[in-house]
Amino acid sequence: MKVKSFMWLVLAVCLPGLIVSCGKKQAGDASQAGAGAAGAYKTMTVERSDKEFTRTYSATIRGRQDVSVMPQVSGTLTQVSVTEGQTVRRGQTLFVIDQVPYQAALNQARAAVGTAEASLATARLTYESKQTLYDQKVISDYELQTAKNALKTAEAAVAQARAAEVNARNNLSYTTVKSPADGVVGTLPYRQGSLVGPSMQTPLTTVSDNSQMYVYFSINENELLALGREYGSTAEALKKFPPVRLVLSDGSEYPDSGRVESVSGVIDPATGTVSLRAEFPNAGRLLHSGATGNIVMPSVYRDCIVIPQAATVQMQDKTLVYKVVDGKAVSTLITVSPLSDGQEYVVLSGLEAGDVIIAEGAGLIREGTQVQ
Repeated sequence: MKVKSFMWLVLAVCLPGLIVSCGKKQAGDASQAGAGAAGAYKTMTVERSDKEFTRTYSATIRGRQDVSVMPQVSGTLTQVSVTEGQTVRRGQTLFVIDQVPYQAALNQARAAVGTAEASLATARLTYESKQTLYDQKVISDYELQTAKNALKTAEAAVAQARAAEVNARNNLSYTTVKSPADGVVGTLPYRQGSLVGPSMQTPLTTVSDNSQMYVYFSINENELLALGREYGSTAEALKKFPPVRLVLSDGSEYPDSGRVESVSGVIDPATGTVSLRAEFPNAGRLLHSGATGNIVMPSVYRDCIVIPQAATVQMQDKTLVYKVVDGKAVSTLITVSPLSDGQEYVVLSGLEAGDVIIAEGAGLIREGTQVQ
């Protein structure tokens, strides 16, 4: 019993010292770990330079002019004068519709004009004769007015017959369907012998003007506002905007650059985007209406500060970086351009050339952290 009491006495005396010793060891280890973490942070010195960001947007390619060719009269196709993919000129004959009934209608209209003109000549002679008899007081005013009205009726009949002749001549001309523009012929769903007419849903073909191609793409509202601020206005942006590139559906880049020439004046409320149109030359006919691709659009900043996105911390709608001041991390609020490439930011305010910031792992830093 005395031995056990002596052992408990020894433990009671030594235990506080052991605890203090362990606590010092742990604190020393933690201090060493903290010092090691501080030395692991990568820093960078902010400098000014030029920066070009490129952004990619899905795009749809259209011919400068895609015209659906519809017949204006009904009838049977007697001739198909072109083939699919053929290059045609404005006014070139594409199709011929059976002309026989329309030629007969024109002949009938011409005959009606001759009959009306003969009736007019008779009515004019009658009126002149009545006028002479009226001057001699042989007939009454009623008979003279009746002859005059007959003359006017004959004149109207001639005008009506001539209008019918013009209509018949136009209908005959419509049987020859001509190209409305220079371009390339699309598909030909109808063949010789098909019955066609103005009420059909599918056009005879589509003529696409592919000498110049329109490429449509959309940007969001924030990007549109940024463009306006960068260039002063949307109109100035269109004048000064750098050339854009087109990546085709197979991943290859189109050899010629294009120019953004128009911005839609309406933002789509459903998507929050606005449509832009770029024009590309197509001398080699490589681009086709209806194809898809991607627009690569550059944004050039001159004499600006660029930092990696890994150096920033997002706090709701705020963007922070950590400057290294006297060996410690100091949080700094900055403003960045909404245009980026997903890897770097252009800093509009909050940093100056020569500032040293944490370049990586900013999200792990705390205010006042020692940085070596």
